[in-house]
Amino acid sequence: MTSADLILNKLHPVRAAYTQFREEGASLAMDVIPKVLLERPSLDQVSSLPSFLASLQAIERRTGAAFEQLSGYVQDSVIERRLRQLVEVCRVNPLWRDRIDGAIGTTPLASLEAFQAIPPTDKETARLFFTGDRPGMILPIERGGFQVATSGGTSSGLPTEIVYPKDELADTYQWAGGFIGRHIIDRHMPSDHARWVACTLADHMMWSSASMVGGVLQAIPDINYIGAGAIDHEVFQRILAYPGTKAVMGISRSIADLVAFADRASANDRASLRVALYGSGALQPKVHADLRNAYPNLVVLSFFAAMQAETIGLQLDPASPVLTAVPGLHLVEIVDAENRSVAVGEEGDLLVTRLFGNGAPVLRYRLGDRMVRRSDLVSDRLNAMRFEYAGRSSDRFELGGSYFYAPKVLASIGKALRRCRLLDLDQVAQDVQIRVDRAHRRMTILVVTVRAEELSRTIDAQIAAAIIRQVMVTAKTERDGPLDGFRFAIALVPPGSQELVTTGVGKTPLLVERD
Repeated sequence: MTSADLILNKLHPVRAAYTQFREEGASLAMDVIPKVLLERPSLDQVSSLPSFLASLQAIERRTGAAFEQLSGYVQDSVIERRLRQLVEVCRVNPLWRDRIDGAIGTTPLASLEAFQAIPPTDKETARLFFTGDRPGMILPIERGGFQVATSGGTSSGLPTEIVYPKDELADTYQWAGGFIGRHIIDRHMPSDHARWVACTLADHMMWSSASMVGGVLQAIPDINYIGAGAIDHEVFQRILAYPGTKAVMGISRSIADLVAFADRASANDRASLRVALYGSGALQPKVHADLRNAYPNLVVLSFFAAMQAETIGLQLDPASPVLTAVPGLHLVEIVDAENRSVAVGEEGDLLVTRLFGNGAPVLRYRLGDRMVRRSDLVSDRLNAMRFEYAGRSSDRFELGGSYFYAPKVLASIGKALRRCRLLDLDQVAQDVQIRVDRAHRRMTILVVTVRAEELSRTIDAQIAAAIIRQVMVTAKTERDGPLDGFRFAIALVPPGSQELVTTGVGKTPLLVERD
């Protein structure tokens, strides 16, 4: 530190604290990832590199604190050094080397800012790198020790294969499972009785959600795990009857089904369900309310993950939709159109870089989700990045030359219908889907509700259509084309209706387009 730094630090305590944290983080990072590990390894050396989990555990031993308790400055220093190492590992592969060198030159990665110059990996690039001969892998698939999964998502018909080193998955499960245990299970499920965690996901057509999410859940300390898969009333009653408290994880549709399952459970059994974790879609406000009414001690939390990166964000507070990243597991970026980080409060595309594992890394994977950057969580117990789900990037659609974003359109329509006292979607909707049929120039808001028959008789369809049209006209800009000739409607259907479009793995896309 220079004499000028010392003077400035005395005058500016905040700057002094930042400088101290920055230097502490850099020192820790250099200790656990020494310079020799930052050099470009040979192919054989890649497989013998110490795991990043081992580096994080070494930091915890040195500091006597969990990595997540260290300041954000310290965490950033460690992650920046890991990225520098990861970039050199990627440069072993000629495809990655060309991609990296074309963005930042041939010198070592200098900073997190420099890392943002590397182009994001979109799904098409990932498909080219990790399917067929898998030319984007660092260690060849012939060496073994890998797991392959497929992601089709809710919007893309083209599968993308993801390759994980099995040791990376094992480390990921341990780190993420420990985090869930500390910040969700321990908080809501007392340890003086048996604790059960059931996963209702199922592997399907290489969509390995049960294996991967189940791997995380199995690694939660001091719980009993149930690989339930798809369940019915009888199986759920049997699980609820186990002595102790329970948690259930499933896609949003499966968690919504728990409302109906409560009818046959005793009051004591219903009281034993403490945590419901949902992924792959949003839960409507009515479903949240129905779950709380059915299970008096239940907290319902979002578990945001993807085939390409496990446990990206977790909702820790049921009163807030904000998701919290697991410190050290991934580099999570929310970026603008230039692929640079957005400011707090701004919306952008989600990019994820897995930090664990060296055999098949992927830099800056663009998942296709939109997030709003929220202020970091800063506390004695946990310091972490936070963000809020805003929708899928593919939820943008065009009508008559005008462009719209489905989540915002739906929110505006919901407010307008409620303001006119025609329909309160928050109170009645178990699911909602926007259907765009361009061939017939029609847009329909499909509402799934148990009151479909009753409400269809009482709601004036013409008024509803006029309200939706007005929202759409207001939402478009002056430069957009007219919506003349388009028809708008609301359709109410009962649960289980074939009108609701779902994917092969049970996901419900918000937007369905037909040309």
